[in-house]
Amino acid sequence: MPDPKNTSGQVRGDKEPRTPETQPETDAERRRRRAQFLRDLHEAKALRDRVQPRRARAARMRQAMRMRTFRW
Repeated sequence: MPDPKNTSGQVRGDKEPRTPETQPETDAERRRRRAQFLRDLHEAKALRDRVQPRRARAARMRQAMRMRTFRW
């Protein structure tokens, strides 16, 4: 939940507000954000599989069928 007292536009401890005009994003920052996104995505998929096992099984079956019918 955003901090209502934080009006400076800072996110996750950045020193200054980041805008495209002031500071371009570096490759390292982009990779770090992408890695965090992929971790969150994997965690969300694992959670969904845990709480909806029937749907997860059906999704695995569909994926297996796609792999069996795929032509190399």
